[in-house]
Amino acid sequence: MLITLLDLEREPVRFDLSIPPGAIDYGGEATQIGDLHVEGQAELLREHRGPREVIPDIRARSKWSGVFEVPCARCLEPVRNPLGGEFDLIFRPLGVDAGPAERALGAPETEIGYYQEEGLVLEDVLREQVLLSLPARTLCRQDCKGLCPRCGLNLNTESCTCDAPSADPRWSALSDLRSRLGPGNH
Repeated sequence: MLITLLDLEREPVRFDLSIPPGAIDYGGEATQIGDLHVEGQAELLREHRGPREVIPDIRARSKWSGVFEVPCARCLEPVRNPLGGEFDLIFRPLGVDAGPAERALGAPETEIGYYQEEGLVLEDVLREQVLLSLPARTLCRQDCKGLCPRCGLNLNTESCTCDAPSADPRWSALSDLRSRLGPGNH
């Protein structure tokens, strides 16, 4: 859904949408299962930067929820995650804050997004919000055994016939030291 300045000039834009799976690309990070429900509104804010300069900012407020599948960090099997959240964000035209090439960003500037000339694409905002909501690490279960590092079998469902990995020869000096210290000294 494209929210244009022309639409916002008239009145705030309210939306209540069900976005089907596949409409938003989350990359390999997540797969949407079922509709993503989003409701909220966008409005035009005019930021005055002097007597003749007015910046048309867009404020987007919304609640969203959906179910996503994320790969397990150990075995790569899909894990269902119900996600949801709220956002209240400000977007301004891309390039309006352009200044000297080398300058530090202040805290308020890091909380502002930017939109292209045609307007704000709601799906882009939702993609970012979903990706930010994903857990840092997802496991299918706490005792997940993961994949065999040699053959790639899922050790949760199959037994691997690979030999136990041989010790790395670079650690042999430490093994020798451990045996020389004797029991109780390590």
